[in-house]
Amino acid sequence: MNRKFDVLILTALVSVATGCSLKPAAPVAGRLGNAMMVEAAMGPSQRYIAERHKLEVITSESELQKSWESAVAFCGTIQCEVVSSSITTRVGDSIPSGVISLRVAPNDFKKLLASVEKLGSIAQHITERQDKTTVVVDTEAKIKNLTSFRDNLRAMLGKPSAKVTDLVEIQKQLTDTQSELDSETAQRKILANETEKIAVEISFRVERNRANGGGFGQIWNALRESGSILADSTASLIMTIVAVIPWLILIVPTVWIMAKVLRILKLRRSRPVSPPSSTTSI
Repeated sequence: MNRKFDVLILTALVSVATGCSLKPAAPVAGRLGNAMMVEAAMGPSQRYIAERHKLEVITSESELQKSWESAVAFCGTIQCEVVSSSITTRVGDSIPSGVISLRVAPNDFKKLLASVEKLGSIAQHITERQDKTTVVVDTEAKIKNLTSFRDNLRAMLGKPSAKVTDLVEIQKQLTDTQSELDSETAQRKILANETEKIAVEISFRVERNRANGGGFGQIWNALRESGSILADSTASLIMTIVAVIPWLILIVPTVWIMAKVLRILKLRRSRPVSPPSSTTSI
């Protein structure tokens, strides 16, 4: 690359050196400097907070499906979006339940909370907040400086005196810069979704005693669990017997043969020994 374009690229790098460079020598200090610059520009009072609420709602088994559907439907009437939702019905001894994850605008959070309180008894409400101001400020500084650097590289491509080798080098640098800029822009969108909306997770739970009729339900649960324990014990016994059968096929004949051999030996030992016959010579 000739000296003229060396000077141009050096100028482009210097123009963004006050913020976040592509490959800073001191990344920690660079990020803090960027954060301070952008924070000074936007004012110290503006903060970016990621807020999350976890609600546990107890409802009857007969009302579970209706309550779950009502929460999803109400989300559609305000500034709210459903991220995920699931519901399970009773299968055997399993207890039915439902879960809804959504994001709601701060102005409509109280409306959502009031609606959820009508669907059942709120057994638990957990609130979590995380300050992401530094991350947001750092990301915005990177986007600003990468955009400036990209524009300078594009201006270099438009120079009529550019050589082919210069154009190839500049185009490669421009591609890398645009890729990094796209990555930072996507990260900023994620941060905006976390800080501009409130994350809410609603879980619906059914109590056993309510689902099965109070005291009689508890008795029924005890009987059902005892039957389950008996079935498990019987199954374990059957598996043990099945596992022992192959060994019995080998052990029983062996024991029978050994007993027979011992009996024969015992009979031989119990027989009286006849004295040897004496012979006389004349």
